[in-house]
Amino acid sequence: MVRGQQVYVAGVGVISAIGHTAGETLHALQQGTSGIGRLTLFPSAYQDTLPVGEVSLSNEALTERLDLRAHAVPPRTALLGMVAARQAVDQAGIALAAWRCGLISATTVGGMDRTESFFPAFLEDPGAGHLRDLVHHACGNVTELMAEDLGIHNFISTINTACSSSVNAIMYGTRLIAQGMLDVVVAGGADALTKFTLNGFNSLKILDSAPCRPFDAGRNGLNLGEGAGYVVLVSERVRQQLQRPLLATVAGFGNTNDAYHQTASSPEGRGSYAAMTGALTMAGLPVEAIDYINLHGTGTVNNDLSESTAIQRLFGEHVPAVSSTKAFTGHTLGASGGIEAVFSVLALTEQCIFPNLRFEQAMPETGIVPQRTFARAAVRHVMSNSFGFGGNCSSIIFSTSPARA
Repeated sequence: MVRGQQVYVAGVGVISAIGHTAGETLHALQQGTSGIGRLTLFPSAYQDTLPVGEVSLSNEALTERLDLRAHAVPPRTALLGMVAARQAVDQAGIALAAWRCGLISATTVGGMDRTESFFPAFLEDPGAGHLRDLVHHACGNVTELMAEDLGIHNFISTINTACSSSVNAIMYGTRLIAQGMLDVVVAGGADALTKFTLNGFNSLKILDSAPCRPFDAGRNGLNLGEGAGYVVLVSERVRQQLQRPLLATVAGFGNTNDAYHQTASSPEGRGSYAAMTGALTMAGLPVEAIDYINLHGTGTVNNDLSESTAIQRLFGEHVPAVSSTKAFTGHTLGASGGIEAVFSVLALTEQCIFPNLRFEQAMPETGIVPQRTFARAAVRHVMSNSFGFGGNCSSIIFSTSPARA
């Protein structure tokens, strides 16, 4: 158990390529409906060659859904974050103003999309660009926009540790509540697709020209995606006031750095092994207790082999059901841990395991075979992995809330 008081998940919210709500998302996961497709958000030389996981709503449609002023449109990352965070708060049914409340939001892209729209016009004519498009470029500005939208003023923080960002945001929020510093924390992450990230990841030669195949022997890279996922974390005191069953508990987590390479994971999975071990130790659980692992599973040759090697080392003969949901959504970077935290909570509340799409053949090095179809199962403890560039590795365990057990 997390040191200090127990921390609960009271609400979840998500928007991604497979759905605009948790309900739509669950349906897509049940039906095996992938959101990977052609890029349409912006012009690119790779529109027809590099598939992505887009949210099927324009900035204008997101603004209308949020009922924001049309002349003050925030960056797309903030719009996606607002949609998911509002959902989570609505499900929790908590009056945020009545509690010591914080927002801890993760992003790697920030307001990059607005910056990209500013510079072409500015370079043509320095008087033509609108400086307001640059105001929210920084990652922290996106968090501030979301906090203003939610009416959160007690505590605001931004996390950017690459692809582990969202899990680290949830970990931080859990610690603040467990130590009695806050009562409620909205935590997770958001990231939008941008030219910068598409071109940047393509330069690393790790994007697949076909829909990705995580954990498959023939995997050839990842697909980028976009979206947002947030959870509402609450203290024991808040739980007693709500007087209703909550969704899950945060049982334990681990964060490590393998210090191996700027972008690659260590071949033997040192960081991921240590993060998973730390999460189990904090939760006080044996390896046999984990019923399902939501894999980081990007689909790259390096990541999947590193992660599966660490899983095999840690779990031995007790490897639980595993799957990568990035085959549905694409890799949403700083948002991935938040989105997959929502998936992990859904696995607990719906008692199910999600499929690993497009898997055909196990990696010969480890032989681990992920879940191929949607399945109902007894799920008490879910581990969710998020491993980022720079070796930042995080693993978190969500468990069934005592009131639901």
